Amino acid sequence: MFEKVQPRSKTAGAIQIAELIFHNAVRSVRSGHANAILAVVMNMAQAVIFTLAFYFMFQLLGMRGSPIRGDYLIFIMSGVFIYMTHIKTIGAVKSAGNALGPMMQHAPMNTAITILSAMLSTLYIQTLSLIAILFVYDVVVAPGALASIHDPIGAYGMLLLAWMSGAAIGLVFMALTPWAPTPMGIISTVYTRANMIASGKMFAANMLTPSMLAMFDWNPLFHAIDQARGFAFLNYWPRNSSITYPVWVIITLVMIGLMLEFYTRRRISVSWGARR
Repeated sequence: MFEKVQPRSKTAGAIQIAELIFHNAVRSVRSGHANAILAVVMNMAQAVIFTLAFYFMFQLLGMRGSPIRGDYLIFIMSGVFIYMTHIKTIGAVKSAGNALGPMMQHAPMNTAITILSAMLSTLYIQTLSLIAILFVYDVVVAPGALASIHDPIGAYGMLLLAWMSGAAIGLVFMALTPWAPTPMGIISTVYTRANMIASGKMFAANMLTPSMLAMFDWNPLFHAIDQARGFAFLNYWPRNSSITYPVWVIITLVMIGLMLEFYTRRRISVSWGARR
């Protein structure tokens, strides 16, 4: 209260904000477990369980081969990792906090810092899990499997695209949640469950008929996964998806989310939760 505020340069202000984002991102990573290493291990376990569940499901259904010529588990993992990154980013940004959160009561903190911290912590955990699982798979299970990935940088770029689209959707959910907590919780859950199929991680888009394709091509995650397989496999050209569509969806949702967040932040009140 009685502290004298000293004027700072733009560089000093940027450094302070970057430091706040870093420390808050570390706090977000450790929120899953007291030990940061165990938090990453738990996320890796989820990815492995997801991958094995789809693998054995395809075995039971008689779908023993990949629809794309190449490594079967790479095909499955390309969908699972991108799906998990998208969904976990939505959850992290949605619960990043609002203007009435306890952390917002401390001077330099604001919602932009909490949102960026939630995004970066999720990307860090997912990237570390991806590298560790692929390394173990290449060394222990299928030596040389990583060498068969045609363009790993391009494939990782599609994971970043799914990460940014998840952040954009989570931003909209976060801004709308104070107005209708229960309906927004239901909508986010339905969206997460629907993307188990609507993301297209279980099949290749080039194999879909036009009527089936119309059921999936609205989803930016569907485009990101299909384009990632185009980068991962030399013999697959994703002609039924694009990179530009998710980019435009991200730009649109970010603009909508920022406007909604600004409107909500100016009008939100502690009394809103008193009747619940």
